[in-house]
Amino acid sequence: MRPAIAALGATLCITVSAVATAQTWQGSVEVVAGNNTGQTISGYVFEDSNGDSRRQNNEAGVAGVLVSNGLEVVRTDNTGRYRIAVRPDMDLTVVQPAGWQVPVDHRMVPQFGYIHKPGGTPVALRFGGLPDTGPAPAEVNFPLRRAPQTGDGFTCAAIGDSQTYSNGEVSQFRDSAIADLVQMDLDGNDCLLYLGDVVGDDLDVLERLLEVGSVVGVPQWMALGNHDIDFDATSDADSSDSWRRIYGPTYYAYEIGEVTFVVLDNIVYPCGEDDLRMPGREFCVESPRPVYNVRVHDTQLQWLDNLLTHIPEDRLVVMAHHGPMLSFYGSDSYQHQDDATARIHELLEGREALSLSGHLHTLENIAPGESFGGWQQALGVSTAPFRHIVAGAASGHWWQGDLALDGDAMALQRMGAPKGLLMLKFQGAAYEEHYIGSRIDPRRGQWVDFNTPAFRTWFDHLQSWRGQPAQERNPTPPVSINDLADTRILTPQELQQGVYVTANVWNGSVETRVVATINGGEPLTMTRTQQGRGESAYIGAEFADPFTVKRQSTVGRFAIESTMGTDRTQGYEAYRGSRFQGPPQPQTAIADRNMHLWRAQLPADLAPGVHIMEVTSTDRHGRMYKDRVVFEVRSERPDPLHRVEVWDMALPL
Repeated sequence: MRPAIAALGATLCITVSAVATAQTWQGSVEVVAGNNTGQTISGYVFEDSNGDSRRQNNEAGVAGVLVSNGLEVVRTDNTGRYRIAVRPDMDLTVVQPAGWQVPVDHRMVPQFGYIHKPGGTPVALRFGGLPDTGPAPAEVNFPLRRAPQTGDGFTCAAIGDSQTYSNGEVSQFRDSAIADLVQMDLDGNDCLLYLGDVVGDDLDVLERLLEVGSVVGVPQWMALGNHDIDFDATSDADSSDSWRRIYGPTYYAYEIGEVTFVVLDNIVYPCGEDDLRMPGREFCVESPRPVYNVRVHDTQLQWLDNLLTHIPEDRLVVMAHHGPMLSFYGSDSYQHQDDATARIHELLEGREALSLSGHLHTLENIAPGESFGGWQQALGVSTAPFRHIVAGAASGHWWQGDLALDGDAMALQRMGAPKGLLMLKFQGAAYEEHYIGSRIDPRRGQWVDFNTPAFRTWFDHLQSWRGQPAQERNPTPPVSINDLADTRILTPQELQQGVYVTANVWNGSVETRVVATINGGEPLTMTRTQQGRGESAYIGAEFADPFTVKRQSTVGRFAIESTMGTDRTQGYEAYRGSRFQGPPQPQTAIADRNMHLWRAQLPADLAPGVHIMEVTSTDRHGRMYKDRVVFEVRSERPDPLHRVEVWDMALPL
């Protein structure tokens, strides 16, 4: 493991993190040199009284702490000692117990594991892989210190898909999600929990991202994503080796208060014959180049089973992983939902549990008992037995879209939620989830607009063009935002045809209630467009959110040019340097379906004039979001363009 760093660098010692770091402590796992030729490895879990990360004779061992080799799980004895089998390629980890903390390094990365891989990565990898660790050491000792009391609960920020492909995108992450987090005054008992795709294929930017995130001042726990792996690896056993060297173990557990967090690695790359045990996974062997599959592998499932035998059933178990176990947006996907979901549900039966994932760049709050078409066929699962949250993406829609006020890309996600953070407030074994859009007033939680006949026609034109092969269609879209009639001016004819008020409640769930009033009159009950009763996704203009689509449909960054810049600074880049240049275009995804959209049809006889629509949504925790929108009913739609003919007229003499 990495050597301890004596002090934070000057650039990181800022006021924002000073309070929080006072409750965390820097240190490292103690690796005692010596060739261990036996079949087991041993050591101590101890209270590091003097904070030097080295076990002294007068420092007491901590009894009953869980230690794992990635398969077996054992408890320390009354002296804090453990002994466990050596596996040929293993992450030896301690489970941070409730009431205690493991040390962090200068990047606020928890130090809880020792990586053992004699010989190192057997093939050369672009990002370095793992060096030869040699034989197992004589001892591996895990230091702990007592944690602050959690009587008032604690908070963890779940960060889905920061997915920074470049240093420029690390800067956008710094100026959006991290900028929001440093305003929150989190302390050392809180945490950041990244849900994979922390970076975007380029693992060389991970170090800087970790340093940027460290200013929040709380431990940075991370799950591995499909864009955090070594794509030049030829075996799944080696595909996370660079991640392990830079960050640490790929699956592990830790405890805070009355919550056990279980971080899983459910990215198999390259997938192959083992993945064919379930139907529909032929892509693993038929693809002309290696691909990944979302699956918790068998060894990890056995580890999870062994771990859970030690976890009291009154504790909340939070599963954190990249690929969703269940998803609405990917409900019929064989690749993007976890093949082991049914087995994991069995292991957690009877427990209070929560699944947190990323991957799809959507925000999905799936309640117990909900069901969507495709789950049974793809996963053998009919309904969700506990809450599953796809936690959105800190990168939004891959840092696409026009730049917002703070210089970061607007990047509305696939179903229209802004890029941001899922904040989880834990009190005992209970929790409340609250989504905060990046650089957006935290009191805001929904978009409100009107789905009109003109919008639906415009939308269909746009989608028809998007459905054509990019190399064959006209590079200029048939319609842009400039061609869409004002959705907040309605005519009697449109009201007769059907106009819906829509509320895209970002973190809405089946328990959310949404009502609307016009000019303070009788409430209109708004209905969720997806009921979660086994149906497939409803797709098309009727189920689209106009507020979102209007902002996704025309991205001006495509057209940004300069005379002194390089070719690569014209338009913009995304992914691994893909060019986005030319006439303004839509984002690469448009919100054509939604599981958190509510709507109500407006009265066909609404009187002409200017009206106020008030929309109030109330989530399952009683949190309310309220928007007031001014709209008009006009017998004829006024021309929105400037009346230049008025100024061209000859004035009378």
